[in-house]
Amino acid sequence: MNPYVIFLLYMLAIMGFVFTTLLMNRYLGPKPVATAAKMEPFECGATPVDLRNVKAIPIKYYAVAIVFILFDLETVFLFLWALGAQPVTGFMLFTFGIFVALLVLMLLYVYKAKLLEGVTE
Repeated sequence: MNPYVIFLLYMLAIMGFVFTTLLMNRYLGPKPVATAAKMEPFECGATPVDLRNVKAIPIKYYAVAIVFILFDLETVFLFLWALGAQPVTGFMLFTFGIFVALLVLMLLYVYKAKLLEGVTE
């Protein structure tokens, strides 16, 4: 049998199991009643300071998170390239140069856009 068909059947079985489990939980599981005590936020037994203790995160932190994820992934790709490039050829060095050039361009964009300066203020 084709390995792709086996993989597809395996994925369908997993998705079917998850769907069936969630469906059974929804219809057969307990249905808790929302009381005032259950809806009160839990803060280690202390009386809540605010009724709504949710503070918005400033939007500037999302840019920092995205930049961190991008450069973190780039580092992982650099390690993978170093492990996979055992016979180093000219083409391999050329692709590495393109990769590093894109990484430097991203770093320059982050610097020019001043994405990290708003967080330190």
